[in-house]
Amino acid sequence: MVKQQNIKNRGILFTYDSFPECGLNIYLIKGKRFNYIIDTGLGPLSLEPVKEHIKNDGKQVIVINTHYHWDHIWGNNEYKNSVIVSHVLCREIIEEKWNEMMGKYNDYCYGPVAKCLPNLVFESEIYFPEDKIRLFHTPGHTIDSISILDEEEKVIVVGDNVGDTIEELIPSIYSKKDDYINTLKRYEELDFDTCISGHNVVLGKEAIGEILKML
Repeated sequence: MVKQQNIKNRGILFTYDSFPECGLNIYLIKGKRFNYIIDTGLGPLSLEPVKEHIKNDGKQVIVINTHYHWDHIWGNNEYKNSVIVSHVLCREIIEEKWNEMMGKYNDYCYGPVAKCLPNLVFESEIYFPEDKIRLFHTPGHTIDSISILDEEEKVIVVGDNVGDTIEELIPSIYSKKDDYINTLKRYEELDFDTCISGHNVVLGKEAIGEILKML
C-alpha cells in the first residue's frame, strides 16, 4: 500500500509500507522544467503511482539516486532512457555490489528488477537553475550519500542520513563518523524548514540539531 502526501506547492511524498518497522519513501518534485524523482524504491511497481501522477504533463523526468542501497535504486530501469543522477561513488558501488544485493534481498523485488546504473555523476555538487534544485555530496549513512535541496520550497531530501523512525533519528553509519557530523553541520547552515528522508516521516529542521546533540 502507498500513501501520498503533498509537501508544500510542488512536492509529493509517496510512502510504501514495504518494511514492518518503517516506510519507504519516493519523493517527486514537479519543477517548471523537469520532474525530479528522488529514489526509485524496490522495483518498477514502486514507480507506478508516481508515473500516473505525471503522465500528462509532458515534462522530462530526471531520476536521482540518494545512495547505492538496493531499496533506493531497484526501480532505475523503469527510467533507463532518462537522466539518472548520482554521486560518482554511487555508480561505482552499485556496479560492484549489484550481484551481492540481488542475492541477499531479491525477495523484496517489486516487479522485474534489472541493473540500471546512473548515467550522470558528480563529485561535489550539481545544480538545476531553472528549478532551483541543488544536489550535493553529503557523506554519512554511506560514503556516496547525496542530498537534494529544493531552494524554492525550502525542502531538503537527505536520503538515509536521518534514521528510519522518530525514536531512532541516528541512522546506520557506513562512512566516517566525523564526515557525518560535518554533513549535519552543513545542513544546519542551509535555508530549509522541511526534511524528507528515505524512510522516516516528514520532519522539521530541528531534527538535525537533535541528532547532533545525540552524537
